[in-house]
Amino acid sequence: MLSKFARTGAAGAVVLAGLSAPVQATTYEYRMIVNTITVTVSCFRGPFTEVIWDRPNPVFIDSLVNAGYSYPEAHAIGERVCRDPSTVDRPDAAVQVMYRIIAENPPGR
Repeated sequence: MLSKFARTGAAGAVVLAGLSAPVQATTYEYRMIVNTITVTVSCFRGPFTEVIWDRPNPVFIDSLVNAGYSYPEAHAIGERVCRDPSTVDRPDAAVQVMYRIIAENPPGR
């Protein structure tokens, strides 16, 4: 009878030892874009190089609202981009300012 218990105990120890063996873990990392934000940067520029009449066009404000900003946020962002003196006659600079704003304050926060 004792040998039967000894065999059962030895078999249980082998099973438990197999379960406690270290398992190799694998980490997967995938970079992907979940949401794409499309913003139309469109400003009305006055006839002067000074920032006098510059303001965002409605399509700019609407695209910011559609991207997830509230209307007051969208209007403030539009004013900030269009009235920036460094973007006068430099539409690529206006786009870079918009990229920076989205990075610092993403929509829906």
